[in-house]
Amino acid sequence: MAIELSKDDRAQAIASIERYFMDNFEQKIGNITAGALLGFVLEEIGPSIYNRAVSDVKERMLMRVEDLEYEVREDEFQYWQKFSKRQ
Repeated sequence: MAIELSKDDRAQAIASIERYFMDNFEQKIGNITAGALLGFVLEEIGPSIYNRAVSDVKERMLMRVEDLEYEVREDEFQYWQKFSKRQ
């Protein structure tokens, strides 16, 4: 599954890459070069980040599902017990 960015997110990412190169390497790169670098990162490294995020979310969801039984569980067959407590 290819990782796609919205048009606005892609533009912000490209601008951020351009700024990074200027601030850290004092090298001006154009938006075509920055866009190519972004494309490479999304295709080559993006899946690793995405898969890690999916694993993290899956782990948290499983923990929540395990807790669900304790949070919403009701004791069964309690009607007659309330009468036995009165006696």
